[in-house]
Amino acid sequence: MVDEAPLEDTENGRVPTGNGWFVLNAREAAWWERPGRGACCWFEGFSDDVDFPQVGLNLCVLAPGEPMAMYHLEHDQEDFLVLSGEALLIVEGQERPLRRWDLAHCPADAEHVIVGAGEGPCVIFSVGSRTLSRGPDWGVYTVNETAIRHGAGVEEETADADVAYARFGEGSPAPYRDGALPEMT
Repeated sequence: MVDEAPLEDTENGRVPTGNGWFVLNAREAAWWERPGRGACCWFEGFSDDVDFPQVGLNLCVLAPGEPMAMYHLEHDQEDFLVLSGEALLIVEGQERPLRRWDLAHCPADAEHVIVGAGEGPCVIFSVGSRTLSRGPDWGVYTVNETAIRHGAGVEEETADADVAYARFGEGSPAPYRDGALPEMT
């Protein structure tokens, strides 16, 4: 029998404090604000106490022009479902507009990034395998002119996230911001 994970209320929202099953509403969860890169809800929290070892998932809110990440490839599959708003997928150097209910599938080794687009924020649900993405050979941030033009690319190839995200400020835990997630009708 699998135990229920305890949930703890913090100044930044509710977080699981152990492994096991749980139910957590995104509006009650702790979020991670990333200057210039929107806000994300990592349902597993921010400590090493809880781990989703097989599948990573999160919910991101991006303003127009904000990149979700830097252009990269991973040796694991990733998928992105647009729940509201508009975004731009840059995949293998090509631009593809995304709108509500579009799913972007990126198989292992597909170079990609998503950037907020349109007139307002977009909400994206992300899911990715963690078979290989947790180790030193997870993948690489690759140079791509289209991504660079959208503020979502590196000037020099690197596997070091600290180097790839150096121009962005440090992220920090934050409570859910009222209105960040639209009512779904």
